[in-house]
Amino acid sequence: MRNYNIGLLAFAIAIAGCGGSATKETQGDTTATDPASATTSSTDSAAYAGMVHIKGGSFQMGSDDPSFNDTRPVHAVNLKDFWMDTHEVTNAEFKKFVDATGYKTVAEQQLDPKDFPGVDPASVVPGSGVFTAPAQPVSLDNPLQWWRYVAGASWQHPYGPQSNNKGRENYPVVNISYDDAKSYAHWAGKRLPTEAEWEYAARANKPNTTYYWGNELHPGGKMMSNNYQGHFPDKDTAEDGFKGLSPVMSFPPNANGLYDMEGNVWEWCSDFYRPDYYAKSPTDNPQGPSDSFDPDEPGTISHVQRGGSFICSEQYCIRYKAGSRGKGEVKSASDNLGFRCVKD
Repeated sequence: MRNYNIGLLAFAIAIAGCGGSATKETQGDTTATDPASATTSSTDSAAYAGMVHIKGGSFQMGSDDPSFNDTRPVHAVNLKDFWMDTHEVTNAEFKKFVDATGYKTVAEQQLDPKDFPGVDPASVVPGSGVFTAPAQPVSLDNPLQWWRYVAGASWQHPYGPQSNNKGRENYPVVNISYDDAKSYAHWAGKRLPTEAEWEYAARANKPNTTYYWGNELHPGGKMMSNNYQGHFPDKDTAEDGFKGLSPVMSFPPNANGLYDMEGNVWEWCSDFYRPDYYAKSPTDNPQGPSDSFDPDEPGTISHVQRGGSFICSEQYCIRYKAGSRGKGEVKSASDNLGFRCVKD
């Protein structure tokens, strides 16, 4: 991810997964300091509600697609059984967490002007990255032509203070940082998936195909995921029925009964991000590298993101393809970034 200044605010947004910018670096794998970090859900009787059991096994992880420089070599991985959320965590589910704990997401927390030298302190305000289509075609070499840092954007106000989640309870929660996702998972008695678990669950025992469902983007003309159709980024034709986010479970599940494993929102994984990790990854239950390194953002702490989002298209950000990887700094957030959880 690359740092970009947005207007008067020298604050880097999360251009999730596909490369972009990051917030100021943190030291180590942090969890937001909040009551949620010490609170565990007491709903043990419903511990596996809304989850699918994924039987352990072996698969070939990664991709040989020459478009990706961080998915090689394709390598054998063996995994234990685990459970995975059927769909991405929704606004309604995240609200229960917030109501129970009083948690404030990173996008809602006050920023420290000292972290942004040379910037008017009045401009250093909480907010998040919001995809905003330009009015005309633009070159694809500068993502800031379709990304804006919006003051007041958060999970409760996904597009800014005038927006809300009324009627969107069944949409995936967005503007979620890694720290936020990890805090929710802890409260729920779950955890974030490793990227090996995520990819194994997405492949659902299929051979290594171009997409997790097969080799055609729209087999038989059928829309399989919420991605961008039309001319990116200025004209979304919404052939799949949605401009922007879609409610969870709007597209067919995979063979494991999991929804939206491609498209809709990027999903955080527990692994630190390193582009060279696959060359040294262990075969059995890999947990990711011991530290993070992103050559686009040296010094930041990044984690893997998976699955692509509603702005991924064949023209830009093709990382919804099988085996591909995204990345994000731990405190970064945007309106195409969410998560799901797993449980042992």
